[in-house]
Amino acid sequence: MVSPLRRSLELGYGDGKQSRRRRGGQSGCTGQAVMNELLFLVEEADDGSFRAQAVGEAIHTEADTLEDLRREIRDAVQCHFEEGETPSLLRLHLVRQELLAL
Repeated sequence: MVSPLRRSLELGYGDGKQSRRRRGGQSGCTGQAVMNELLFLVEEADDGSFRAQAVGEAIHTEADTLEDLRREIRDAVQCHFEEGETPSLLRLHLVRQELLAL
């Protein structure tokens, strides 16, 4: 079975850092790239809880409900990045696996 992370890379999500913008307004004074969007793969576990993994960053978290998971993801991102380097958008890609019998 192919992991959701590997599958997302095959689908062209890259390293999750493809959306970037320049800091320093239009002039680009500093020339430093800042991540604009961070992609999370979200899976439902066998016990009904949810797990999230950032693509391209070492951020992992889990929670009992999607509402709690959203809160945990925001908190984990704030802890992971330095002030001023936090992405402005977090994209959650919900991955659901189903088996169908023929």
